[in-house]
Amino acid sequence: MTDVVMPQMGESIVEGTLTKWLKKAGDTVVLDEPLFEISTDKVDTEIPSPAAGVLSEVLVHEGQTIQVNAVVARISDGSAAPAAAPAAAAAPAPAAKVEAAAPAVVAAAPVAAAAAPVVAAPEVAAGVPAGPLSPLVRKMARENNLDLTRVAGTGAGGRITKDDVVAYMAGSAPKAAAPVAAVAAAPAAPAPKAVAVPGKTRVEAMTTMRQKIAEHMIMSQNVSAHVTTVHRVDMTKVAKMRAKSKDAFAARHGMSLTFLPFVARAAAEALAQFPIFNSSIVGTDIVYHNDVNIGIAVALEGGLIVPVIKNADEKNVTGLQRSIVDLAGRARARQLKPDEIQGGTFSITNFGSFGSVFATPMINQPQVAILGVGTIEKVVAVVDDAIAIRSQCFLALTFDHRIIDGALADQFTGKVKAILEGWSEEIS
Repeated sequence: MTDVVMPQMGESIVEGTLTKWLKKAGDTVVLDEPLFEISTDKVDTEIPSPAAGVLSEVLVHEGQTIQVNAVVARISDGSAAPAAAPAAAAAPAPAAKVEAAAPAVVAAAPVAAAAAPVVAAPEVAAGVPAGPLSPLVRKMARENNLDLTRVAGTGAGGRITKDDVVAYMAGSAPKAAAPVAAVAAAPAAPAPKAVAVPGKTRVEAMTTMRQKIAEHMIMSQNVSAHVTTVHRVDMTKVAKMRAKSKDAFAARHGMSLTFLPFVARAAAEALAQFPIFNSSIVGTDIVYHNDVNIGIAVALEGGLIVPVIKNADEKNVTGLQRSIVDLAGRARARQLKPDEIQGGTFSITNFGSFGSVFATPMINQPQVAILGVGTIEKVVAVVDDAIAIRSQCFLALTFDHRIIDGALADQFTGKVKAILEGWSEEIS
C-alpha cells in the first residue's frame, strides 16, 4: 500500500487545495500518471501518481484545503478491494491527522442566551502571536513590516494564516484583542441579508485560482504606491528585423519569433543600468537583486500566472523566445514546477497580444515595477518633418512610488525605448 500525500510545492508553502481528482477510487493508475490537481499560493499543477496499482482509497474531497504531507489517497497493488470515496458529510480523514496537535473542538448544545456559558480564551504571551507561524506568514509580515500581534488568527489554536494577513492589510479583518482570562460567549451575529439584484442572475463560485489572484491583487494595491508612466515607442527597426528573420528562425528553431523577446532583451539591459527597478522593499530597507529574473505574465483559462525567466540578462533574443514559449506552453498545460514561478525580480505583461493599446498593470509583489506592452500597429507619423508609416506601440511602466520617483521611471522607460528604436542586433 502506497500513501499519496499533498506535496511540498516550494519552501514557503504550508497548504494546498485539491481542486480536481483525475482518477476515482477503483481506477488503475500507472507510475507518474496525473492523479489529481492542486492549487497553492504559488502554482496550479497536476500531481503524478507515486506508484503503479489501483487507487484503493480517496480520502480528500475536491475543493478541500489541507496541509502539506497530509495523506490524500492510497494506492494498492490491486489485490485488495477498493474503498469507497469519502461521503460528502463525513469529516475528511487527513484533516484529523493534520490537526492532531490542535486542541479538540466540541460543538456545544444550544442553550438559552441568558445562560450562555463562560468560555476560557487561550492564553497568549504578551507580544507573541497565538499558534505557530508558517514561513509564508513570516515572510509577508517581514516584507510588509507588520506587527503580527495585531492580527487576529482564525486558524487552528488561533494560528495566523495567510488569509488573515491579507484581510488585515486590506482593512477587512478585526484587530487582535488583548488576551483576557475569560470572556462571555456572545450570541451569534445574524447572517447578512442577500443583496437584491434586479433581473435574472447566475451565481458562480470563484475558482481557487481566481480567489488567489484576487487576494494577491488586493495585497499589491495595499502594499505599493502604484503610479504608471506611458511612452510611445517606434518599433519599426524591430519590426523590420523580425520580418527579415522570422522564416529562417521558425525553420531553425521550430517556433515563431514574436516581439516580446525584443522587449524583454531591452528591459534586461535597462535593469542593469537602473538596478532599483530590480529590487524589493523589506521594512525600511531596499534589497537589490543581483540576478535579473524576469516574470512573463501568461493568460490561462479563467486566470493568469507569471512564470520566471531566470538570468534573463544572460540570454539573447533567441534564448528569451525559447524560454517564453517553453514556460507559456507548460503553464497552460499545468506542468510548471514551483521554482519556475518563484524568484522573479521584474515582470512584463503583453496585453497588446489581445489588441489593447495600453493599460496600467498591477505590480507583482514583492517586486517594485512591471512593464506593460501594448499592441504594435502601423500608424501615420511625422519623421524628419515628413509623413511616414511607422510601427509603434505604447510601453506602460507601473512602479512603486515609495522608492521610485517619476523622473527615474521615465529615464528607465526611455532607456528601453532607445534600445528598441535603435535596434541593430542580428537574430540567430
